[in-house]
Amino acid sequence: MSLNERQEQIIEELRTIGKVDVETLAARFTVTAQTVRRDLGELCDRGLASRIHGGARRLVSTSSIGYEDRRLFNIDGKEKVGRIAAGLIPNDCSLILNIGTTTEQVAHALTQHSGLVVISNNINVIQILRDSKLRDLVIVGGGVRRSDGAIVGDDAVEFIAKYKVDYAVIGASSIDVDGSILDFDSREVAVSRTILKNARTSILVADQSKFERNAPVRICNLSELDYVILDGEPPEEFLEAAKSCGTRVVTGETSGV
Repeated sequence: MSLNERQEQIIEELRTIGKVDVETLAARFTVTAQTVRRDLGELCDRGLASRIHGGARRLVSTSSIGYEDRRLFNIDGKEKVGRIAAGLIPNDCSLILNIGTTTEQVAHALTQHSGLVVISNNINVIQILRDSKLRDLVIVGGGVRRSDGAIVGDDAVEFIAKYKVDYAVIGASSIDVDGSILDFDSREVAVSRTILKNARTSILVADQSKFERNAPVRICNLSELDYVILDGEPPEEFLEAAKSCGTRVVTGETSGV
């Protein structure tokens, strides 16, 4: 569900000043306090803000401003991707979710699942799923990258290598039309590679903007993925590359290849 115009303005204010209160917003928009509370409640439920007494604040406990900006960018597209990914994952299975604003939306979409064993190197994912009906919730051990709540490095790789899960859900910073899946941080890439290696089914989740960015470190090729889930149609060259290696591309508008 898309944000309404009032919610978009509230998000912009959160990005600018960090927190908002119900009474001020009600006066500004000429609506009732109940309407504002409903808006704020929806934003908090979608992981875009955090509740405080009398209002809401920007999420800053584990993420930098830069990461917050990425979380809010194309939120509707990322939510769509999250719902599609969650639809591929059954109850009573095991999975690993890595760092990323899109994988966080997958976590939100999984909150109604039951019997899951979830492992993550993303502190934000752990928070999202903490109160869900899971069989187990496991946080990867290692050093925390304070800019975004990621647990990366050799300790994280060693920790993940102990597991074998049904599903891996990863994000990426860049996707090349030739099918290369890329990122900027070699430590993060090492974690992603280990996650893929230790999963029976591999899912990449991303929004269309990843085709517009270039990153230098290769996570994997399309042939190493079972699914790529996007918020819109990718370039034709990418679809051809996916078809040639049997990777299914899912966008919601189409069943993919």
